[in-house]
Amino acid sequence: MLAFAAGGISSLAMAPLDMFWLLFATFPVLVWLIDGTAADPGHGFYARLKPSFVTGWWFAFGFFLAGLWWIGAALLVEADTFAWLVPFAVLGLPAFLALYWAIAIAIARMFWSDDWRRIVLLAACLGLAEYLRGTLFTGFPWNSVGYAALSNEIMMQSVSVLGLYGITPLARLVFATPAIFAPGSGKKPRRMRALLAVSLTLVVAHVGFGYWRLQQNPTEFVEGVKLRLVQPAIAQNEKWLPEKESEIFNSYISLSDSANGDITHFIWPESAFPFVLTQRRDALAAIGNMLPEKSYLITGAMRVEAGNQGKNEFRVFNSVYVINDKGEITAAADKLHLVPFGEYLPFQELAETIGLQQLTGIDGGFTPATKRQILSTKTAGSFLPLICYEIIFPGQIRPVDNNIKSNSPDPSWIVNVTNDAWFGNTPGPYQHQRQAVIRGVEEGLPVVRAANSGISSVSGPYGRNFGILPLGERGKLDAKLPLPAPTTYFALYRNLGFFLIVGGLLLISIRRRTC
Repeated sequence: MLAFAAGGISSLAMAPLDMFWLLFATFPVLVWLIDGTAADPGHGFYARLKPSFVTGWWFAFGFFLAGLWWIGAALLVEADTFAWLVPFAVLGLPAFLALYWAIAIAIARMFWSDDWRRIVLLAACLGLAEYLRGTLFTGFPWNSVGYAALSNEIMMQSVSVLGLYGITPLARLVFATPAIFAPGSGKKPRRMRALLAVSLTLVVAHVGFGYWRLQQNPTEFVEGVKLRLVQPAIAQNEKWLPEKESEIFNSYISLSDSANGDITHFIWPESAFPFVLTQRRDALAAIGNMLPEKSYLITGAMRVEAGNQGKNEFRVFNSVYVINDKGEITAAADKLHLVPFGEYLPFQELAETIGLQQLTGIDGGFTPATKRQILSTKTAGSFLPLICYEIIFPGQIRPVDNNIKSNSPDPSWIVNVTNDAWFGNTPGPYQHQRQAVIRGVEEGLPVVRAANSGISSVSGPYGRNFGILPLGERGKLDAKLPLPAPTTYFALYRNLGFFLIVGGLLLISIRRRTC
């Protein structure tokens, strides 16, 4: 219960509360609890690992349960169909994610010591666990502990070098360092003082680099480009009602009205239309009439494509369209990283035969894109379209060949369209928006984020905020488009820094006992 409580309290370090200082108490508790795990040496291999595994699992389960309970809100939008799944989602996902930490802690316990090196070892193992959690089984890196060290603009800058995964093991090391002050925690006080000095140095370097980088790089803006983000705040249970089609579409048109004609780019959120746009010439004509000359609409939309097996078969994509002032769709990109159980079901056909369906209610689920695409407009250059939670994956948001050595066009901004109305007034939308801003700092790109019910925002490549629409508010946001930063180290080398850090921590923690 102590492990469970400490893990739950640790979740308060995430947005919107950002109480990161709590981790200086909860992570040492985890270290001390692992210190106290033991098994009879005569037991088998797995039996000897069980106490540390169980302790780690309860800590992680508390963390993920307290941090992800809001996922259950999505299942209550259509409660008649999905309410019975709430316990499975609210308890099952945290229970599964906790396995990553539990296994990492059990492995660390195999090489445990009674001195400062156990803290270094734990930081390395849990850092690697977070990387695996973000990549295996399509990945889900939500609320990685590294975010606790990135709660404001100054503290965000280090991700431009190390990325989220590189920050995470170092953050764990710093937060767990107070564990050295436990009585009898080691016989080498000089080494303990050295670990404390290293942690303090990391904190000073982290904050100092952030302050220096912000001071050296004032944000500049793209000449002649002005954005208007539309946030209609449409209730999720009304979004697809046939009788609401006209009202919903007209709300977008009215919020986008630009009588003075100085808006060059209008941004609408994910799946903005309660119908298939390509089947509605009248809607495209209305958009063309609404847009000022030489302006564009960038919007989320459902795209339908006929299948190869006959007229009755079709594929549905979650897409982003670029539409010009003539009402013509000039470019489109489909979502690559779909949401499991939300946009598709693992083992889709088998799951549907037993009566399961994904939240979106699309027969057969959405079809993923085959590759990441970059879109462009003539006046604002190339941009990277990311739909909903695609933006939470560090190092995975650019096209595979899009780096300094390739001939692919380099995007100069990110457009993130999303619909967080599924989750109501919960911590989820705040956490999502924070992760989007941090992705921009990692990549050195401004992020323009249009959300159905919030939080819509425009942030620069250094994380500075240039406009925000609060959660649940209906309205529009006008802003200039920031210029990108010079190519970041992380954009060039991705997770190289993470692997070097984890490798170095492991070498330090397992070096000869005589050190």
